[in-house]
Amino acid sequence: MIKKLRIKFIALSMFSLLLVLFIIMGSINILNYQDIVKDADSVLSILKSNNGAFPKMEEPRGKHDSPKPLSPETPYESRFFSVLMSREGEVISVDTGKIAAVDTATAMEYAESLWERQENQGFIGDYRYTFQETDEGTRIIFLDCGRTLSTFRSFLFTSCGISLLGLLAVFTLLAMLSGRIIKPFSESYEKQKRFITDAGHELKTPLTIIDADADVLSMEFGENEWIQDIQSQTKRLASLTNDLILLARMDEGTKQVQKIDFPFSDLASEMVQSFQALALQQNKTFSSRIQPMLSLCGDEKSLRQLLSILLDNALKYSDPEGAISLSLEKSGKSIRLTVFNTVENISPESLPHLFERFYRADPSRNSQTGGYGIGLSIAKAIVTSHKGKITASSPDGRSLQVVVVLPEK
Repeated sequence: MIKKLRIKFIALSMFSLLLVLFIIMGSINILNYQDIVKDADSVLSILKSNNGAFPKMEEPRGKHDSPKPLSPETPYESRFFSVLMSREGEVISVDTGKIAAVDTATAMEYAESLWERQENQGFIGDYRYTFQETDEGTRIIFLDCGRTLSTFRSFLFTSCGISLLGLLAVFTLLAMLSGRIIKPFSESYEKQKRFITDAGHELKTPLTIIDADADVLSMEFGENEWIQDIQSQTKRLASLTNDLILLARMDEGTKQVQKIDFPFSDLASEMVQSFQALALQQNKTFSSRIQPMLSLCGDEKSLRQLLSILLDNALKYSDPEGAISLSLEKSGKSIRLTVFNTVENISPESLPHLFERFYRADPSRNSQTGGYGIGLSIAKAIVTSHKGKITASSPDGRSLQVVVVLPEK
């Protein structure tokens, strides 16, 4: 459990850092890109206002609609070309005098491609373009943004690389220091498990003595309700103690699971026969659907206990004259076990907590049946030790379905 907690801590920390870096670096690069587009549109606005050329610098600034003041160096730094097209999409003229990288044929190809798209503004390659409607036709003006886009891409790749290196550095530090970070919790958890195990073993001796003394008193003075109550409660306490020790051993990993191949279908059929008589006594219907010849590699004793817990839980907490069913089938490379029972009522909020220790969805019902709320915790521990998965669901609030998926090998 501590190992899983450490992995979850590292994963959550890395996810949080990744999210923060994504937001920060994403915002910076988006703003950078928007500035490039804004500057390009500003220059295109000037060219558009002057029929694909820069105005003379001595002209009043109010003559053209420019979002930003025009720098005297802008006409000499900018590389642009334009293509004038007729209403029918035929090229009338091409102006490539302010750019050396594009010839007339390439300019015409760009213009014809954009004419089919009918998008008034955007990028084609590294060129930002805009459409201008004139008396002669439609002029498409292209502005070379190669240098600014190259700088943007360089910054984008650099920021991604630095972020990746930062993530790797933080991951390394977390892997080295996470043990120290969770050490207080780990020590507390280990002390708790050790206390449960030690206390359980210490309780076994007095419980055995009390049970033996009760038997002696029963033989000497005869059966009476007080002695019977002592014996009953002693057995309950002994059962609870054994369950707690079993859970503690599973958490510690000291309980070795001896896995062997055995006929799981036969085991399930045997357990169903045992519980059918109990269901009949309580006027409850019990049905089963077991696929024959299913084998499983696992600890037969533990899986027998798993079936016993699930069926006992279904029998105890089903409503009077309710229905119980068990199905066992192969699902891919796994075996799927489903135990279903009707209930008087179950809230959706209680489903995620059913496998927690000492959790009771209905405390009054548990007190009547003698449950401690620990059975499903043991069932989950058994399934986990077999690398399986257990879930609980209630589609209508009037039934409970527990599904166990176990790998065949």
